[in-house]
Amino acid sequence: MNNSSGFFIIILAIAGIIFFSSAYVIDEREQIIITQFGKKIGEPKKDPGIHFKLPIVQKVNRFPKTLLEWDGEKGELPTSNKTYIWVDTFARWRIADPYMFFKTCINEKFALDRIGDIIDPAVKNAVASYKLIESVRNTNRKMDMLEDDQLEGGSKVVDYRIEAGREKIMLEVLEAAKTKLAGFGIELIDVKVKRLNYREDVRESVYDRMIAERTQIVEKLRSQGRGEAQKISGDKERELKRITSEAYKTAQKLKGEADATSVRIFADAFSKDPDFYSFVKTLEVYKEVFDSKSSLVLSTDSDFLKYLKKIE
Repeated sequence: MNNSSGFFIIILAIAGIIFFSSAYVIDEREQIIITQFGKKIGEPKKDPGIHFKLPIVQKVNRFPKTLLEWDGEKGELPTSNKTYIWVDTFARWRIADPYMFFKTCINEKFALDRIGDIIDPAVKNAVASYKLIESVRNTNRKMDMLEDDQLEGGSKVVDYRIEAGREKIMLEVLEAAKTKLAGFGIELIDVKVKRLNYREDVRESVYDRMIAERTQIVEKLRSQGRGEAQKISGDKERELKRITSEAYKTAQKLKGEADATSVRIFADAFSKDPDFYSFVKTLEVYKEVFDSKSSLVLSTDSDFLKYLKKIE
């Protein structure tokens, strides 16, 4: 009984080892090929789930099914008008034929080297076939450029027009590299320019020119602003003087009308008794003329003293 139980356990253990060594799981993000002594067995398997193979003699080779990235190294390339620029590109690719990929590239590291060996020359040839403006622009939309009257010395600004543009250049690179990479089981999805810039020795002079042009515009705008400020200030002073003049004119007119009204009222009041008016006005004059220190010599028949005579 004990011998048979031990034998049964051994059989179960061997069966378990065989099962686990023959079973494998495919993730939904990967695809596999089965090889036996380096030769492909069957078609690539891409359906996720549990699958089985012959234990020990057959090997599972896993490859990603998702999009993969390639990041190129920044390189100095000449354009057709002999302008050297730095171009930094990147690409997206995937493994289309796992078995071909396994035979030619083995793994992703070797695949990235192959992609670089093919894309870099394609980018160089494409950039060298066009002028710099073609690699920079995509469309002929109106550029935000300096106007002729914004530059000193009557500098002329050229409105560049493109024939292809960066997008078309990258499509040419994509088509040229895609055909070659297909032989490695790789499907090239897209190639784009990450960054494009002038060479270091040219970049500083370009920046200096841009700064100088913008400085000219700034100075012109400031000059226009100062002129406009002076115009506004002059208009303000002129308007202030006009308002002050009209106010003074109105005030003088009102004052004259008030004085006329006052005189008329006095005249109407004193016309009722001229003698009394003469008496009051004479007393006012006496009050203004005479004080404790005043000396006045007049004849006795002077009209100025007529009321004093009557008082005496």
